[in-house]
Amino acid sequence: MSSQERSAPRRRNPRGQGQVLKAQLVDAAAKLLSTLDQPETLTLRQVAREVGVAPASIYSHFPDLSALIQHVLRLRYEELARLMDQAAQSAPDPLVDLVARCAAYVRWGVGQPGHYRTLFGGRMPDDLVPGSAHGAGAELLEAVVTSLAAAAEGERRQPSAEQQWQAGLMLWTALHGLVSLYNDHGNIPWPPLDDLIADLLSLHTARPAAEIATLLPQCADDPCVAPDSI
Repeated sequence: MSSQERSAPRRRNPRGQGQVLKAQLVDAAAKLLSTLDQPETLTLRQVAREVGVAPASIYSHFPDLSALIQHVLRLRYEELARLMDQAAQSAPDPLVDLVARCAAYVRWGVGQPGHYRTLFGGRMPDDLVPGSAHGAGAELLEAVVTSLAAAAEGERRQPSAEQQWQAGLMLWTALHGLVSLYNDHGNIPWPPLDDLIADLLSLHTARPAAEIATLLPQCADDPCVAPDSI
């Protein structure tokens, strides 16, 4: 990185404002993880340079790079879970709940491609980010499994718990594939995103896509997220 690219020296926080520095370190790490061509190469020195502090300043808040990255992951998972829960909080029935959750997931992933890659890109080595750091991601999947199973209640043949899990897993796989391909191949003449969401959910619920489309929350009511600004 050239001298022109380095951040300007950071002014020391007043006494008692250590949490300000911690927030700045987290924001810097999140930015770098979402924008680096190879996020797995992130170092504490890069984070310190981004904020404008000495690398040693980080250790009063995080013992190592792994702890800092896991903190970023937890915040991003909490953000996505909160948006999905908010989208579905007033759902009058299970199908609307499912549609709202899935729409919020896809819209966040497309609106925040860098942060989505941080969570689901799978490029971090295990010694830096252990599988346990993605526990909140498993909770997101469980919410989709539960919502899909509830939407399927009343069918003539009730699926077993294992079948419900597999159905939810396949739905999440499809949602992830849609977000990833949409983000990585923007040159494809994609149909409108909401049409893709409706068609995908139609395949997994056996409900007409036109019906699903009428249930999609509008951005005025749904927590749509602006694209990455970093």
